[in-house]
Amino acid sequence: MGKALDGVRVLDFTHVQSGPTCTQLLAWFGADVIKVERPGEGDVTRGQLRDVPNADSLYFTMLNSNKRSITLDTKNPEGKKVLEELVKICDVMVENFAPGALDRMGFTWERIQELNPRIILASVKGFGPGPFEDCKVYENVAQCTGGSASTTGFRDGLPLVTAAQIGDSGTGLHLALGIVTALYQRTLTGRGQKVLCAMQDAVLNFCRVKMRDQQRLDRGPLREYSQFGEGLPFGDTVPRAGNDSGGGQPGRILKCKGWETDPNAYIYFITQAPVWAKICDVIGEPEWKTDPNYATPAARLPHLNEIFTRIEAWTMAHTKFEAMEILNGLDIPCGPVLSMKEIAADESLYATGTLVELDHPTRGKYLTVGNPIKLSDNDVEVERSPLLGEHTEEILAEVLGLSGDEIERIKTSGAVGETVRLAAE
Repeated sequence: MGKALDGVRVLDFTHVQSGPTCTQLLAWFGADVIKVERPGEGDVTRGQLRDVPNADSLYFTMLNSNKRSITLDTKNPEGKKVLEELVKICDVMVENFAPGALDRMGFTWERIQELNPRIILASVKGFGPGPFEDCKVYENVAQCTGGSASTTGFRDGLPLVTAAQIGDSGTGLHLALGIVTALYQRTLTGRGQKVLCAMQDAVLNFCRVKMRDQQRLDRGPLREYSQFGEGLPFGDTVPRAGNDSGGGQPGRILKCKGWETDPNAYIYFITQAPVWAKICDVIGEPEWKTDPNYATPAARLPHLNEIFTRIEAWTMAHTKFEAMEILNGLDIPCGPVLSMKEIAADESLYATGTLVELDHPTRGKYLTVGNPIKLSDNDVEVERSPLLGEHTEEILAEVLGLSGDEIERIKTSGAVGETVRLAAE
């Protein structure tokens, strides 16, 4: 067992969520991720949504596992020199500053290449080149500009953003792929390059089926949408489709036993054509298998409300887990709506490393997500997030090879602020 990215060193100039998601993934694959933070302050999420006094927030700890933290004042001449030395020896530099911020720091792409022509400079931005490229973008803005919000929700309601962080974490995931691809290409060319992932682009990539439907709409109504079966006209843009399946198979979220008091007592049910006969049998409507109004997918479209009302009468007689067990045994596609509390209690997710409990020196035990991508030959345990500046002296000594006197001189200059010392854990 080894580490997939063993030997890769990443200079992490990211903050909040999109960039840290990317660099955390790289760290989980074994890269040495050096997180550069401002002395005395650090990543803004260290203090955001704090639930334990004087301790790093879960917002920070769950996005910065397996990293080392160095504090560095890049406006200080000594701090800037240290940063230049780090650029020289790192394989990747990742940043999600506002547009133009890196240039204003004196680290243009030309200067970075001058320091290290093999380095990969990876950036998260809100938009790619175009009229909005200088705009700041946050999670919900990206969902709106990438097409997600306009196509999420019910057709008679407001556009909705999704709770899944497809703008921030989704962009980080895309950027990580871009980085490892650029690293591979470097083995062929010997050259570094820039990698850009715009948040709008990442969200749009997740919404490609809606761009598919926009083109289909030019040629006629979208027959798999509930509103077609209800005889409601389509406009000239893709409508919000509620809980309809995006793959063409009719599907909806239905109530299960206990829905009156449990907000998550629901199941997603798909009336997949190959198992229609089994569906008819399990809900007690065997005659629907041959009835011309229900026997074929096309015939069922005008009757979807009636069909799902009947199916829901069946699901309401079972808990979501009972329904799942029965339907899964018949190969009928479905899935219970799981709350975060239910997911956190799922022992199988801990067994696979999808969820991990860690111990932190100031906040105590906390739950975090683990690497969602499993490689059979990547043996990297999920580790807690670093304290602010925890590895400053270690990085100066081990990575840059500086002597004790040189480190003391840098510390005296104020370039690294106060360094953290921990008792043995």
